[in-house]
Amino acid sequence: MTETTAQSLVNDLAALLRVEPLGGDAFEGGRTPEGGENGAGRVYGGQVVAQALAAAEATVREGRLPHSLHAYFLRMGDFRQPIRYEVERDLDGGSFANRRVVARQGDRLLLSMNASFHRLEQSVEHQDEMPQVTPPEALKPRFDTRSGNDGLTGKSMSAMFAAHAIEQRSVEDTDLAEPAQGPPHMHVWLRAAAPLPDDPRVHRALLVHASDAPLLPTASRPHGLSWHRGDYQGASLDNAIWFHDDFRMDDWLLYETHSSWAGRARGHIGGKIYRRDGRLVASVVQEGMIRRVG
Repeated sequence: MTETTAQSLVNDLAALLRVEPLGGDAFEGGRTPEGGENGAGRVYGGQVVAQALAAAEATVREGRLPHSLHAYFLRMGDFRQPIRYEVERDLDGGSFANRRVVARQGDRLLLSMNASFHRLEQSVEHQDEMPQVTPPEALKPRFDTRSGNDGLTGKSMSAMFAAHAIEQRSVEDTDLAEPAQGPPHMHVWLRAAAPLPDDPRVHRALLVHASDAPLLPTASRPHGLSWHRGDYQGASLDNAIWFHDDFRMDDWLLYETHSSWAGRARGHIGGKIYRRDGRLVASVVQEGMIRRVG
């Protein structure tokens, strides 16, 4: 991938995650690129959450930063249609603000989300230590876009699009198409494939978009199952993200994931995201469907 192409992909992804105001605290999110024969036709969940957060942020006064969001995925979206986001202003307090967002295509509800915002304050501090792992420079890219082998055959076009815009390097060197059995944890370095503007909302949107992808593969890893090979049906059921500190998505971030439980056709996965300097910048928790096929 040339630098020009990488920059174009990153710019396109950042543009996709923006929303346009429709009036009355309603917004419209852009559509993913047109799918090809490998496109599954559905909208990637990380895209919907990122756009929902962008809609909520647009209704909060300056100085209130998002510190948490809790989203439920209700139905799969159609990538050929725009998504409408409707925001309810539940609270505008002295320190905190809260927003409810629903995403819909026509009469179909796709997602419901609560987001909380907090003015910046200083108090006591502590955090988990960043794990000591192989640095990204010593790892190969997770997706070989130059050869056309991205390991994403059959995946939604929006996920393929993101895989080319977000560089990923896995410490465990997991083969997404033919995964070996391993413990239920992973460490993946992430960054945008080209520079981003300084607007922190852009960096948050790309982090939200990218955070969904490694979670279900972490839960399926102990069983050697591959979504790409058709071993199981997988879908995100709900997702929660807490933002702890500032970060840039065009600098390397370490995403540590661990699945504490799987059963009853579901898996529970948690994640921690660190800056290269060791600062914990976000935490993630998700439950997803893992339905074995055959």
